[in-house]
Amino acid sequence: MDRTVNIEQDEQELLDSYEQDEWVSVDTFQERALEYQTYAAATLESMGLVSIALPQEDIKAIRAKAATAGMSYQTLIANVMHQYVTGTLIEKQPDR
Repeated sequence: MDRTVNIEQDEQELLDSYEQDEWVSVDTFQERALEYQTYAAATLESMGLVSIALPQEDIKAIRAKAATAGMSYQTLIANVMHQYVTGTLIEKQPDR
């Protein structure tokens, strides 16, 4: 079985560097890791990313509506939420 993996040039350079033992541990690894985790959390918070759990059937319906509208389901959800918070969402009345 051929297990050849195609990787980008920059990835190959990193791999070569690692295999030639050019990497060394830093004494302050734990502190640096915490520092970068803090940076990452602040970046995500400033972007306003939200994670929510939805029932699978709702996700399927949202994906279908988004595909019909020619957009990603994330964009559709963001648009609906924006319309809701700005008071421009028009609710369809159920048929009676």
